[in-house]
Amino acid sequence: MTDIEDRQKLATSPEERPALAIAGVGAVAAVALAVLLFSASRYDYFGDELYFLAAGRRPSFGYADQGPVLPMLARLMDTIAPGNFFVLRLPVVALTVLGVVLCAVVARELGGGRGAQIFAAIGYATSPFLLLQGKILTTNAVDTVLWVIITWLVVRWVRTRRDRLLLCAALVTAVDMQVKWLIPFFWIAVAVASLISGPRELVRRPLLWLGGAIVVAATVPSLIWQAGQDWPQLSMGGVISSEQGILGGRVMFVPLAVLLAGYFGAVLLMYGVWALLFHISLRPYRFLGVTLVILVVIFLVIGGRIYYVAGMYGVVLAAGAVGLAELASRLEPAPRRWIAGAGAALAAVATGYLLWSTPWRGATQVEPPANAAEAAVNIGVYGEFGWPELTSAVTKAYDSLNPAERTDAIIITDTYWQASALDQFERANLPPIYSPSRGFGYFGTPPDTASAVIAVGVNDGFLHWDFDNCAPVAKVDSRIGYPGNTQDVTVWTCTGLRHSWSEVWPTWMHL
Repeated sequence: MTDIEDRQKLATSPEERPALAIAGVGAVAAVALAVLLFSASRYDYFGDELYFLAAGRRPSFGYADQGPVLPMLARLMDTIAPGNFFVLRLPVVALTVLGVVLCAVVARELGGGRGAQIFAAIGYATSPFLLLQGKILTTNAVDTVLWVIITWLVVRWVRTRRDRLLLCAALVTAVDMQVKWLIPFFWIAVAVASLISGPRELVRRPLLWLGGAIVVAATVPSLIWQAGQDWPQLSMGGVISSEQGILGGRVMFVPLAVLLAGYFGAVLLMYGVWALLFHISLRPYRFLGVTLVILVVIFLVIGGRIYYVAGMYGVVLAAGAVGLAELASRLEPAPRRWIAGAGAALAAVATGYLLWSTPWRGATQVEPPANAAEAAVNIGVYGEFGWPELTSAVTKAYDSLNPAERTDAIIITDTYWQASALDQFERANLPPIYSPSRGFGYFGTPPDTASAVIAVGVNDGFLHWDFDNCAPVAKVDSRIGYPGNTQDVTVWTCTGLRHSWSEVWPTWMHL
């Protein structure tokens, strides 16, 4: 019997009480679900959610900054319950809870018993990032869980050598490619890592390559769209790298990436890397530790965001829980109890911090961001406020136009969040809405027949350069909101466009 089979038999033996493990993991998942449902019911639409809704009303095989999965999902949920942001978020809530459960399942696949499985689930569920990103519909929340599913399938393949698991992993990859273009980095890293440390036969499996062909075929429509638009999604890399500078850039990448796992999760994460790389019992899975190291190097070099590696956290947290449980089993009873007590205390602290991080405060108790860095760190909170103030100011500006101007007026906003909010809340009562920002800029070019333009937050240098007459008519400055979107935003009315929009629009467009 192989070492893997020995550990798997141990994990499923009567002494390990699998029913108790299921009950324990189920309890953790139930608490995570309750926290997510509460959090998803708070505040208002997040800016990206509004964008997904706007994109879903403009179906396409591709978008400048993402694939079509989230826009189509947003459109489906908004069709089921129009204007209900809670219902919009239910799919990602379900996916995030699945991530908690799968983290425990991976620990079981790695040979972990009841304690390791429960600790793995707690590690995932007490990470404010891994869990609470599931309170809003975002590409990263979906992408992270799809990575967890893929890594679970890969781990299970290592144990069972059932090649259909690799085909299933490829099918999930095909879906993930319609969300984000990060998953190819994972497979490249897996291929390199498996050639370095084994199992080398992974890259020779025919079903893996068949799955790769399916992924490419499924991605072709999106690739054609990107090619026709001069590959805007690839250009997003430079934008993301500059945005990452707000949080310390490459210098702080690794420390902040570790902190994403939370207090308890950080311990499991760091030990999980060590366990995958050096524990003999986890040697068949060493390539996954090497994969994480390769991914960190790649994202450091290209200037990726710190959460780009979060999709690997499920398997690494599971390995950390299994490794620590194995370490404790070799100790005398007294130090073993000490480790168990310290782990339980740290898990309790992490749980308390998670609950404190939930959006339990009412809107009147939320303090405005002190600066751009604080707003960026807490974008999931501040990005949900200020939409009523924005729509009210723009509506009043439109109503202030004379009847002739209102007939052929248009609205142009500086950011895709602003355009998406107006498109969601007031599109029936406002003129056509445009924005040169990110994906919204590809939804269409303004017509040259516009008699007046309501410009929301647009740089006044552009306005005075391209129009004969511009005047500020309103100010959007919500008490809490996101700077540049719903705070310190000037609304202008402009007339007398000096050039055609076909000439002006490319100079305004930005990612």
